[in-house]
Amino acid sequence: MNSENLADRIDHALELYLPGCEAPALTNAMRYCLFAGGKRLRPRLLIASCRMFGGDEQAAMPFACAIEMIHTYSLIHDDLPAMDNDDFRRGKPSCHKQFGEALAILAGDALLNRSFEVMAEACAASEENAVRRAKAMACVGKAAGAYGMVGGQALDINNAKLDESGLARIYDLKTGGLIRAAIVAGYLIATVASDMDIKDTITQVATKLGYAFQIRDDYLDVIKTTKELGKPQGSDAKNSKTTYVTLFGLWQTKQTVNELVADAIRLLNIGAIGFNAQAAPLMDIASEFIISD
Repeated sequence: MNSENLADRIDHALELYLPGCEAPALTNAMRYCLFAGGKRLRPRLLIASCRMFGGDEQAAMPFACAIEMIHTYSLIHDDLPAMDNDDFRRGKPSCHKQFGEALAILAGDALLNRSFEVMAEACAASEENAVRRAKAMACVGKAAGAYGMVGGQALDINNAKLDESGLARIYDLKTGGLIRAAIVAGYLIATVASDMDIKDTITQVATKLGYAFQIRDDYLDVIKTTKELGKPQGSDAKNSKTTYVTLFGLWQTKQTVNELVADAIRLLNIGAIGFNAQAAPLMDIASEFIISD
């Protein structure tokens, strides 16, 4: 599964799932952010997981696109002055800087609502797989809301004096939850998933990768330039946030990221036969998290 081609197919599907609406300015704001050049990590994880368990890309694609819409909405709202107050995202002005705060809020709201519309339509489209797909939608919904990403964001508002356990809890909800949901939802959508007693293992894999991704972001926020990041370098320090780097330093952060990724890949290797020997694409994506510098 070529990751570049897959990202292109995801972009094509997103184009189809995001037609114009009655307010052209709102459509422009939604598209500006959704097609700003993201790596499509979460949808790629979802599709790779689904295929690993014997499912097909066509069945997974609506959910993959929905989770990218949710991720994009969260970035729009994260950048707002009331949240992280960031002026740039992916090398371009943030949504509220380009279109104003009101349209940025509405664009985020619209993307979130559209994501559930897309998933609900996918559930209704197949009576045979409706229950499994509904479970996948519920998994994504929980990960995106008060018991996941939004709950983590609420805890993150005042995080200046956190210890490791407090920081880990925020990261597990705020970032890890949606990554975990992508991988578990792929498992739930797959046509043979209900015949395999390995949900706990795939959840462990997803949890390790979610935590690795966020603390890797802490590392990059320190060592990369604003141009390389596509957003202001040092924004965590600007907002006086506790991060994995502030608690443990750069060397330990790098070591922890690479250990978490290695653990996740080891779990996938152990279960490769049970996973229909299709774990390679997911392992390839996991390898992208490794810090090599």
